[in-house]
Amino acid sequence: MADALSVPRNRALALGAGILCHLSFLAAVGAMAAGILTGLRIGRGPFTGASAWIANALLIVQFPLVHSWLLSRPGTRLLAALGPRGTGRILATTTFATISSLQILAVVLGWSPTSLSSWQPHGFLYAASCAAYAASWLFLFQSMLDANIFIQSGALGWLALFRGRVPDYGSMPERGTFRLCRQPIYFAFALVLWTAPVWTWDRFALATAWSVYCVAGPLLKEARFLRIHGDRFREYRRRHPYFLPLGPR
Repeated sequence: MADALSVPRNRALALGAGILCHLSFLAAVGAMAAGILTGLRIGRGPFTGASAWIANALLIVQFPLVHSWLLSRPGTRLLAALGPRGTGRILATTTFATISSLQILAVVLGWSPTSLSSWQPHGFLYAASCAAYAASWLFLFQSMLDANIFIQSGALGWLALFRGRVPDYGSMPERGTFRLCRQPIYFAFALVLWTAPVWTWDRFALATAWSVYCVAGPLLKEARFLRIHGDRFREYRRRHPYFLPLGPR
């Protein structure tokens, strides 16, 4: 890693990786916000009928499967091997955020709408649903800030490489939204899936499947935190609920 940090030309690599990462991240956020809001009807997938359901199902499952695997030990080894000239380990968060963003883009833009019919509330209920949807996104962004936005957005890796430093992952998050529950990011993500006003069967399928992942997926993350932080995480786990933001016990 020391050799990778000492090469001046890695600054160009860092900037390129950072630009790709953050453009992908912003595109994914925008696409998901618009996709959920419209019931996934903005998808441009080419399939119809049964083929559409199969293709959409594959899009649904690829995100949690790849996302979880990249956070496993084999996955982190792959991320470390992806960067050129020994920079993969430094750029791991940047590479991970880029891949995750491209996965979400693939889901929203590659989705094959199965029906043009939709349902949405009207009047006050429509306004309330839009407000809840916006609040869910704000809660998601706040939880990402509390978790370390540099890690969540992928900035940590490319900034470290640009500065010639080892990435500093900081301490285990315990403040802000992490005082409400142990998994506020996953809870907020689930809220985003369910609060938008426009409903289609496509959106219902995506929201149901990814909500299951939002509840079950963090178990792998907690096992990793237990290995890294040990008794500190055990005490935090004892004092805070897992998923619902009910506050300290």
